[in-house]
Order: sequence, then C-alpha cells, then structure tokens
Amino acid sequence: MDASKGIVIGENGSSSEGRPPIPLAAAYRQCLSSDCVVLPCKKSLTRHPSLQVKTKALDISVEPVLAVENHETEFIPIVRSGAWADMGVRKSMEDVYLCVDNFMDDYGIENFTAEPSAFYGVFDGHGGKHAADFACQHLPRFIFEDKEFPREIERVVASAFLQTDTAFAEACSLDATLSSGTTALATLVLGRMLVVANAGDCRAVLCRRGKAIEMSRDHKPLCIREKMRIEASGGHVYDGYLNGQLNVARALGDWHMEGMKGTDGGPLSAEPEFMTTKLTDEDEFLIIACDGIWDVFRSQNAVDFARRRLQEHNDPVTCSKDLVDEALKRKSGDNLSAIVVCFLSQPPPNLVAPRSRVQRSFSAEGLRELQTFLDSLGN
Repeated sequence: MDASKGIVIGENGSSSEGRPPIPLAAAYRQCLSSDCVVLPCKKSLTRHPSLQVKTKALDISVEPVLAVENHETEFIPIVRSGAWADMGVRKSMEDVYLCVDNFMDDYGIENFTAEPSAFYGVFDGHGGKHAADFACQHLPRFIFEDKEFPREIERVVASAFLQTDTAFAEACSLDATLSSGTTALATLVLGRMLVVANAGDCRAVLCRRGKAIEMSRDHKPLCIREKMRIEASGGHVYDGYLNGQLNVARALGDWHMEGMKGTDGGPLSAEPEFMTTKLTDEDEFLIIACDGIWDVFRSQNAVDFARRRLQEHNDPVTCSKDLVDEALKRKSGDNLSAIVVCFLSQPPPNLVAPRSRVQRSFSAEGLRELQTFLDSLGN
C-alpha cells in the first residue's frame, strides 16, 4: 500500500503531514508475494493454556488490568496526534513508529463508518532495525486487508501479529542479513473504542482526568505469568533474560536465535495481549512509547509531565518532543520514541480538588461561656 498524506512513518512531526514509506528490501517484497505468505499464515490461533489474552471487564485499579471500566456517554473523540524520536546515546536507531489519524482514507477501507478511525504503532527493534521496519510496514496491512476487520477486531489483530511474524521469518530465510527482532505495540481508535495490542515492553498509558491508566502490560521474563508460560514452553529465565539472551518475553522476529521459536511454538511469543476501553469526555490523551521512555518515567509521572505541557501549548507533536527531551535529561540509555494522541480539541483542564466541608460545633460549656460573654457586653 502506498502511503498517503495522513500517514507518518518514523519521522518527527505531526501525523497531518505526509511522509514517504520506508523502502522495502527485495526480500521483503518477495516474501509478501501471493505464493509465499498465504500458506504459512493461519487465521486461527492456537494458544498455550497459560497464555490468557481475553479482555475482561474489570474496575480501574493502580495495577495494570486486562480492561478498564466503561462510561456510557455520547462522547465522540477528536483525534490529534504527534510523535518524536531520538537515537539517544545508542550508536544506531532501532525504533520505528507509525501514526495514521484516518486509516479509512489512507488505507482505502470501505464499508466502515466509525469516526474517528486511527492506528498508531511503536516498534522497538533489537539486533538491528529490519524487524521493526518490516512490522511497521506490514502489520497494519494484515489488519486492514482482513475481511473480518473490524467485526472481529481482537482476532484479526492477533492474527495479523502472527502473520507478520511468519512473513518476516520467510524474509529472513531468503536474506539472512535481515535477522533481528522487535517488540510491537499497536493501538486502534474505532469511534469511542480504544484497543491496544502489545507484544513486548513498549507501553501505552491513558490519561483519564489526570489519572494514569496503563493500557498495556510490560512482557518481561521475570513477570510471573510470562515466566510460567516460558517454562511451560521449554524455555528458562536466567538473570532476568529469556534463555539468558533476551530481556523481553514476547517479540516479533528473532527466528535466528536458537531455542526461541519454531513451527510448533517456543518460549518467545509473538501473540499480543489486549486491553480495551470506551473513551469518555474524561479521557484526555494517550501516551505510546518505547521502553527508553519508561526506563526513566513512571506512568503517572509521564501523564503529569505531558499534561502540564499540553496545558501550555496544546500541541501533541511538541508534547512528544518534550517527553523525549526530558528522558534524555534523565539519562535514558536507550533509543527514544513517543507518540501522544489527544482526544479533545481543547487543552486538559485544571483540576481543582473540592474543599472538604468541616463541621464545627460548640460544647455545652463553650456555649455557656459565650452566653456569659455576650451578657457582659449588654451590661
């Protein structure tokens, strides 16, 4: 698919300005031919029993949850986005991001009337940038070309993650120099519905009236749920690393690493975990960022910082740059990428805590003393 004027791929600035797509390597194009990709990419998913990705209706809490509570309103989000990236102290840049504020127009989607219709993705590569570039280019393609989109949104997106992973394996078999891996976090805004699919340690955080709501869970090998899945799949965790090699438990690519993936599965999973919520007028903006940002920001700290900046200039591009610049000041040691998606046209409002009404009363003795004082004034 050609990029149109609403798509930004990995270049600093607003998603309202057009950017050309990253050119595909010959192996990329060859692996995506009709004879090469369709066969290994199955629509049905086989999950290990320890892998639970179904969305549950849970109340909001401080800890990450698999869904957040819904608010029934007539709110229609007004989507504005911006992104910024910086190589940081690293010698090469392996992060890639994608902003599409209107995928109906940019990807030619028909028979879909929900507004807004937006897609955002952050891909944090390791061992090279090829896997991140590949996922950024083709994950949206697999989603939007599925005939079941958007009716079966979670199944379609999960299938697209696995199809992208399989297609990249085929590309690497044709050109071994492409061998690498990437984490992936994809976000869709479908009318009032916010859907986040994550595989790895990028993170999405929603600001709901100043409160940070984590819309993804970091997939680290030491997480109890991930550790159980890894060990059940024949892997192990050593010193915090999957098989002593990777510091993430889920990723696309890495087919070249022994003992990570195979045709019958493996400890490194490309299957995403989902969180969804219905947006309300209390939902102000969403931060999507790679782990280079979250290494130096807590979720609430990032929301507080971004909220103050948006109150100053109300510009998601400048806000994303502010986050990256602040992470550099805090000595982040990784590549840095951040996307800020605003859901309101106006800046976040000032939050004033209501004053508590303190009830005061006089004791009987105090009343007698007051009466005596008043009587003395009359004499």
